[in-house]
Amino acid sequence: MNSEKLTGRNFWETYWETDTGKKKNKRPSLTVMEILKAFDRHLPDEKRLTALEIGGAKGEYLLYLVKRFGYEGHSLDYSSAGNEQTVETFSKAGYNVQVYERDLFADNSDLPLFDMVFSLGFIEHFDDPAPVVESHLKLVKPGGILLLGVPNYSGIYKLVLKRLAPSMFITHNLEIMDIETWSEFEKKLNLEILYRAYIGGFEPLNMKKLENKNLLNRLIYFKIQVLTVLFSFRCRGLRKYNSAFISSYLIGIYRKST
Repeated sequence: MNSEKLTGRNFWETYWETDTGKKKNKRPSLTVMEILKAFDRHLPDEKRLTALEIGGAKGEYLLYLVKRFGYEGHSLDYSSAGNEQTVETFSKAGYNVQVYERDLFADNSDLPLFDMVFSLGFIEHFDDPAPVVESHLKLVKPGGILLLGVPNYSGIYKLVLKRLAPSMFITHNLEIMDIETWSEFEKKLNLEILYRAYIGGFEPLNMKKLENKNLLNRLIYFKIQVLTVLFSFRCRGLRKYNSAFISSYLIGIYRKST
């Protein structure tokens, strides 16, 4: 693989080891709900299809697919702490999952091919998405489904995050958050586009990060908290408007050539 990782194994082990699970009982964000709607509208409703999530910790999206469609759940992640959380997620829900603790870019020729392979919040952690997407595609059956999702930290969000959370840009490739750039790997890999769009509308939660806690930044952060409440309850209708500048998420669903 010729794409440089913007994060490494130590980053993700620390991330999952320090995850407190405080959000487990909270309602899903409206962006998450829009992602699930895209699943419902554009994925095949066929039981026992095999679905593999890349960077699968902690398995909540995969569990939704298993419960909603009756898919057979598989997860690939190189974080042992993250994989433990995936197993816990499925165990608590009473479902089975097959977890592969390995690197996507290692020799995975011993793995089976899957009816569907997906990642949400993965490919933006590399400077070049094409070889990363190709590594996903190698695990998809001919004629199978590839699904990619990426949060949008560019547009209006970049203007705020550059001040409140500048270190975020070290671990994220903002160029990939322009969905028009996806055409490069789509053409290279001969992907049939089934659905590709900005979704989620304006989401203040994308900016709810605070590293430098000076007075001005705390004031900005407080205003973001107010906006979060407004757009969660009173301004939800505005979320139907989507563009590169304001949308909170990007998603693409493809069919692999036969």
